[in-house]
Amino acid sequence: MSSAPSHVIPHNETIFVEAKDLPVYCPRPDAPLWSMHPRVFIEVVKTGKAICPYCGTAYELKEGEKAHAH
Repeated sequence: MSSAPSHVIPHNETIFVEAKDLPVYCPRPDAPLWSMHPRVFIEVVKTGKAICPYCGTAYELKEGEKAHAH
């Protein structure tokens, strides 16, 4: 049994985002205090996925999502 909070993203896990979540930035608002780093915007629109240069969290646009005016 893990004592980690349920909102902590395990290493090598992907966060799937929707068009309504754009622009994507890291760390997310619900990230634990220990995982904070300077806020960076993650460009997922061009390729559909990207990785945070600070913490390595992977973000991916959900299948079928279309980004409009971003």
